[in-house]
Amino acid sequence: MYSSLKGKTALITGGSRGIGRAIGIRLSQYGVNIIINYVRQRRDAEATMAAIEKNGVSCLVVKANVARQDNVERMFAEIQEQYDTLDILVSNAASGVLKPAMELTQRHWDWSMDINARAMLTITQHAVPMMKDGGTVLAVSSLGAVRALPNYTVVGASKAALESLVRHLAIELGPMGITVNTVSAGVVDTDALKKFPNRDEMISVSLAKTPLGRLTTPDDVADLALFLCSDAASMIHGQVVVVDGGYAIAG
Repeated sequence: MYSSLKGKTALITGGSRGIGRAIGIRLSQYGVNIIINYVRQRRDAEATMAAIEKNGVSCLVVKANVARQDNVERMFAEIQEQYDTLDILVSNAASGVLKPAMELTQRHWDWSMDINARAMLTITQHAVPMMKDGGTVLAVSSLGAVRALPNYTVVGASKAALESLVRHLAIELGPMGITVNTVSAGVVDTDALKKFPNRDEMISVSLAKTPLGRLTTPDDVADLALFLCSDAASMIHGQVVVVDGGYAIAG
């Protein structure tokens, strides 16, 4: 089912930890060469690279803040020194400010929008010229794009913008043989979740309201990403595909 992935190359932003790391490792298990983008934790990026290279593929680690145009340009210049083509782009890097709406400033808004939504547009604009034989673009979102969560105002708005961008990119890039989709995850207990002041409550509520009885894991998200990158998903386009154990329908 996934044999066509062997020898392809994928760029994963925010790929050193959590969901990004899991996607990189999963794709590498099926022969995909991986480019890991990170912005702060070099040690985590190198540990992820080591895990990926154990699967017999190449891995390049590139430091860049994808919210900054100059960083993206430098990152792609470095990528093009090693790879002529790019087949898969996973826009996973994310950040944001967790505050009530009445406490948000313009800086909070701009930061969250830039890293969670605009960055995908910028990296896609640079990636598409390298997708010479078509390709796959994936955005990683969350249920906060369509649900109101405490302190999630600006992050949720930026994720909603990200999902809208995916639909517009799907219209433009489809004729080029490039599929574009969103992977939307339920509550995943990663380092990012530790920043939520109500983390313990979120986990307990999610467990109680998830029909399958457990939290979504990074590996669950990686399995969905693997499928969407494969030929088996060639007619899934412009969609938001949810992996949450049924939480969204029950919560």
